Amino acid sequence: MEMIARNPTSGLYTTSPDYIHALEVRHPSRLLFVSGTMGLDQQGIAAADLEGQLELIWSNLRAILTSADMTVASIVRLTSYLRDGAFMEANQNARLRALGGRAVPTTAIIVETLHDDWLVEIEIIAAG
Repeated sequence: MEMIARNPTSGLYTTSPDYIHALEVRHPSRLLFVSGTMGLDQQGIAAADLEGQLELIWSNLRAILTSADMTVASIVRLTSYLRDGAFMEANQNARLRALGGRAVPTTAIIVETLHDDWLVEIEIIAAG
């Protein structure tokens, strides 16, 4: 499988270092579509703060990826659902740490979550 960043500099706005416009995936043998994943522990309880929820989300995502014999390097698309726009920077920093600085196509959306104590939810697409 080959991944090629498609980040044209002519004809549209430039990206920041943390994301790219598109990622071409050539010859994947399988795709994994992951539901929105929350910062919940094994008992289904949300961490008390944003940092704790982000840590749990990425731990949960790594567990899901591992179950499919994939890693965070397999992520080709990411969407974050934030309860508050003020969470954008912390979410971005957590994503960059989790991905080792690798940029992927990403979107952040401000939403009202299903439960008041859910501060962020992340869904991904991975390819292997």
